[in-house]
Order: sequence, then structure tokens, then C-alpha cells
Amino acid sequence: MTGFDFQTENDLAARPFDEALRHAADLATGQILHGLGGVDGTIAEAMRYAVTGGKGLRAFLVIESARLHGILDAQAAPCAGAIEALHAYSLVHDDLPSMDDDALRRGHPTVHVQWDEATAVLAGDALQSLAFELIAHSGCPDAARVALIAGLARASGVRGMVGGQAMDIAAETASQPLSLAQITDLQAGKTGALFEWAATAGPVMAGHDTGPLKRYARDLGLAFQIADDIIDIEGDVETVGKADGKDADAGKATFVSLLGLEPAKARARELVQLACDALAPYGDDAETLREAARFVIARKS
Repeated sequence: MTGFDFQTENDLAARPFDEALRHAADLATGQILHGLGGVDGTIAEAMRYAVTGGKGLRAFLVIESARLHGILDAQAAPCAGAIEALHAYSLVHDDLPSMDDDALRRGHPTVHVQWDEATAVLAGDALQSLAFELIAHSGCPDAARVALIAGLARASGVRGMVGGQAMDIAAETASQPLSLAQITDLQAGKTGALFEWAATAGPVMAGHDTGPLKRYARDLGLAFQIADDIIDIEGDVETVGKADGKDADAGKATFVSLLGLEPAKARARELVQLACDALAPYGDDAETLREAARFVIARKS
């Protein structure tokens, strides 16, 4: 299930980060839209709406980690589509009134605002299912496909993203704010688990050691979340594309509230350096991944 023809002769050549990010986002969106080909109705429309406008960072990690291990775009693109579909599902549900109750996402009305809550729930459910369908069509050996499916199920479930989200919700009504260690554990599930799956998809497909990219993703994911906390303080709605300052208004403990703004920025920079150091086994060929790590803490949204 590729959805379109690929030019393979340059697939294994490194691209500048901005180009590589756009390329991966386009590949992922193409996979999702192809997966929805011929499906009409409100739910499919809401699914297409939900995957529009994202940066594609997780898809980039899939494609780039695949490239480092000799995996062509045509083989890796379904996994790039899968992680973006899974991520979109998580955002649709996260925005619901029973969760974070957000009216804006990526500068547009959230799915439950654009349609209704039932549509948002069902569109999210369907995006989650589509993610696993896409992985089943990835161009890698059967054992690798099983490992990818099992890995994404774990990363997105109670041991990963869902578990982290549950901890985050519980913290809103807890008598004591979370400690730094607890927030780190929470974010390792809520944000970091999907980063880790995406960044290790390449070596999993190739049957290679996942250790270096697992370490890279762990530090990258934590830096990403610290940057999100900083953006929540310093950003504006027009740039961020969603409501800002919500965590502070709710009195939630964040990396910024516990460390202070400047120490949080310093910690994010340290984590980026650790992420870059983890890529040493790949040498200069991993420079695009290093650019991605630097982007994570330089972004404004």
C-alpha cells in the first residue's frame, strides 16, 4: 500500500533537515490519504482534517532512521504514515472536553469543535486502527512487521502514551504537585514512547541494534517536552496554534515551574547534546538527526 510511485535512486542520500522533514511529512500524509482512499462520510473527512498541518517530526524519525539502515522510502513510508495517524488520534482525543478541553489545534478548530464529540472519538479510534493497518503493509520481513506492531501497541498503550496521559490527568487533582522525577516518568510515557518507536523503526526493520537510536530518542523526547513547557510560557496563540499558558493557569507542575525558565532551557540544551552524542556510531551520516535535535528546542510551536 504505497499510494504513489517513489523515486528510489536518491532515497539513501542525506537531505538537509528542513527538506527531510517536509519529505517525511508528505510521505506520511500520502500513506494516510491512500489508506482512506474511496472512503467517504463524516468520520473519514474528520480523519483527513486531523492529519493536516502537522510538522511530521515523528514521520521524519521513521524515514531518517530507516535511511541510516539502508531502508528505502518505499519500504518505510507505511510506518511513517502509521506514527502520524497514531499521533493524530492522540491529539484528537487529548483535545476533547473530558481531557484537555482545547478549542484550537494547529491554528484550526479541534475536531470536536469542527464537528462534535462523537465524531472526534470515532475519528480518533479509526486513526488508531489505520496506524496498525499501515504497518502491516510496510516493506520489511514478517518478523520485523510483528515487532513494529507490538512495539507501537506498547508505546501507545498503558505502558506508554495512555499511561502517561492518565498520570497527567491524575496530577491535575492531586493534593501535591508532581516532583521532577515523576514528571520525567510521565513524559517518558506520554511523549517519549512514540518518539522512541519512531526513531528505532529503522533498525527494527533492518534487524539491527536499536540501542543508539533508543538513547537518542529518550533524550530528544524529554528535550521536546521541556521545549513545550517553555513554549507554553513564552509562546502566543497565533504562533503556537493552540491555547497557551494553560498549564500555568491550572497550577500544574512542569519542568519550567520546578526548574525555573533559564535552568529549564539549559537542561533542554544538555539533553540535545546527549541525544547528539548517542548518534556517534553513525558518524556524519546522522547529521540530519542532529539537526532535528537542535530544531526541537529552537522551534516556536
